[in-house]
Amino acid sequence: MRRMAASEVMRGVLSCLILWAPCAWSQDTPVVPSVPAATTSVAPPAYPIEIPFASRDAAYVTEPSSPEAWGGPRHEGQEHLSDRVVSYRIQARLDAQHHVVEGRQQLTWRNRSDRPVSAVFLHMYLNAFENEGSTFLTERRLLSEGRSRGSGDIGKGEWGYIDLSSIDQDGASLAWRYVHPDGGADTDHTVVRVDLAQPVAPGASVSLDMTFRSQLPKVVSRTGYQGAFHLVAQWFPKIGVLELPGERGATEPRWNVHEFHFNSEFYADFGDYDVQLTVPKDFVVAAVGEQQGAPVVEGDQATWHFVQGDVHDFAWMAAPGFLSRETTWNGPGSPPVKVRVVYPPEYEAVAGPILKASTDSLSYFSRTLGPYPYRTVTAIVPPFHGEEAGGMEYPTFYTVDNALRVEPKTLTEFLIDFTTIHEFGHGYFYGLLASNEFEEPMLDEGLNEFWDDRMLRERKQGVHLTKPFWRFFGVDPEMGPFMLERMTALLSHAADPLGQNSWNRLSSAEYGTVYSRTATAMHDLEQRLGGEVIDKAFRAYYERWKFRHPSIADFRQSLVEASGKPEVVDEIFSRYVHGTARVDDRVSDIVTEEVLPLAGMALKDGKRVETSPDDNEAAIERQRKAWEAAHPSAGPGEGPFPWRTTVTVWRDGEAVPQSLKVNFADGSSDTVAWNDGRRWARFTFTRPARGVSAELDPERRIYLDANKLNDSRTVKADHSASTRWGSDFAALLQGIYALLGTL
Repeated sequence: MRRMAASEVMRGVLSCLILWAPCAWSQDTPVVPSVPAATTSVAPPAYPIEIPFASRDAAYVTEPSSPEAWGGPRHEGQEHLSDRVVSYRIQARLDAQHHVVEGRQQLTWRNRSDRPVSAVFLHMYLNAFENEGSTFLTERRLLSEGRSRGSGDIGKGEWGYIDLSSIDQDGASLAWRYVHPDGGADTDHTVVRVDLAQPVAPGASVSLDMTFRSQLPKVVSRTGYQGAFHLVAQWFPKIGVLELPGERGATEPRWNVHEFHFNSEFYADFGDYDVQLTVPKDFVVAAVGEQQGAPVVEGDQATWHFVQGDVHDFAWMAAPGFLSRETTWNGPGSPPVKVRVVYPPEYEAVAGPILKASTDSLSYFSRTLGPYPYRTVTAIVPPFHGEEAGGMEYPTFYTVDNALRVEPKTLTEFLIDFTTIHEFGHGYFYGLLASNEFEEPMLDEGLNEFWDDRMLRERKQGVHLTKPFWRFFGVDPEMGPFMLERMTALLSHAADPLGQNSWNRLSSAEYGTVYSRTATAMHDLEQRLGGEVIDKAFRAYYERWKFRHPSIADFRQSLVEASGKPEVVDEIFSRYVHGTARVDDRVSDIVTEEVLPLAGMALKDGKRVETSPDDNEAAIERQRKAWEAAHPSAGPGEGPFPWRTTVTVWRDGEAVPQSLKVNFADGSSDTVAWNDGRRWARFTFTRPARGVSAELDPERRIYLDANKLNDSRTVKADHSASTRWGSDFAALLQGIYALLGTL
């Protein structure tokens, strides 16, 4: 999910947070559903065969997954790209006037476990917008900050929900009820338990026939309508994930089916989708996957047919009057890819830049991670006032940003490009790797952000925090993408580990650091391991875990194997992924003085000889005059005596491999390493010229340092360091102010 324009320029500062619900969890918590449960014509088994839920405080995994997890590594020659666990056959009709989707679906699910399954669990995500008692909206009231995603008001008649009308197994109606895996209130209806008429044997499959009705909300948090525009996402009953021992730290089978939390995204099994969508015939439809022929028109309705295998979600848009621009991309190891941008006419200016950013992303991600395996990429530009639908990812399909015009080297250009790159990148980290966004959001949002920034760095694309109006007056602050990340990463007082789950965080701003602080930590790890090692590690991670739901422990293992330096990798992980360490090294003092002859007693030819202070000063003066006479062109500070420069450095956080550069008046410099764990250190340099300044991290390698303003100091008071780093922050503020002015 990308950073929204204006108040979400830097998602790391303004993202939404997730609340921790402290109640006990149970699969069997009885609650009152918002609609009557279906009548049971065949009783479920008398003996429930219970499989527990994943822990409601589940977060980063520390034990690598089994080599055979999720069916083992995928390779050429296998029947499918993924170990397909689920299949959806959906027929849906959109009532565009009332923003309602009436649907029928056949869900076929395979039991991968070694035990019979007597109940399955379904996500009912749209019920997050049903009432203010949902887990999502409860957390939003407590934790939303500023204009974070999903924080817009829901007015009268604008609620969203999904009702199950029926669920059948082989013709038998099934009972279902709402449950609360994370201890949420009874008023949360985002997870349903369905008791089966007959258990599903190990290795067997079950088909469930369902009818449902989805009322779309006024566009909010990734889904809904704005006028006649409909982004239909998280709209159908969706089965949870049954994880097995050896998968993401599981030691026994468990249902991973969390409630829909305020800033949580999604997690699902791979499968295949066959979806028919009936809409008004003048509507344009775009969706996940490949369109099967032309729409079939009957009266004033048209039915569109889409099919896609080896994905774990399905979303679509429908609206009248939208246009499209498309091209075909070809790359090594990939099929020909139809790349399409679908947009309202008023935003035609962004269609070209988005198409280019999409094809450039295809090239970069395919080259650096692995070939793109699907045949389509579709980007949707939301309409005016529909921006809440922008910046969201689904397999082969994503929504981006809008703008009436795009000027080169402006913040608007950056947002259009970066949003597109970021949402496409999710196609790899969320789509193909399919990590658990509930419990380990760092693996998607954070690693994707890092890879996006690397792409911008390779393109030599800076961040211009300005608008055409500002540029007219010569205001054009620019910085690199990683510098912008560190400035939004809240490095001074991190409250939560990067590996924390998506809901148990201090604030929405803290959740936002999943993006920026992860990218910054990976930047510094790359500085220590080298770019080639990071390339190798990420390629191996993708090749091993595509279509297999890796964990943070699996990612760490790829880094260790590629680098051969577990101590460096573990330092980063223990401090930042598993902890909240802080780095802040500073130059606390620099003193320079001439090394002059000293007054007092000295041994000379075996006898003590006294030199008084007056005699000593006179001798020094004579030496100066003689030297100056011999060196008429000498500059200030030069003379017959050397200079001793002493620099004191101080460490207010964790130790990092540091370097100290000292500059001297004659233009020379000296650099020394500070690689030990001392809280402070003192370095002394004796040189012909006096020292003038000292600077830590002169090559700008350590972006995790919370305060770069104190990294340097001059002998004579000089505020250039604070001016340099402070100007970057001022540039950021200018960019934000400029964007706010467009709202």
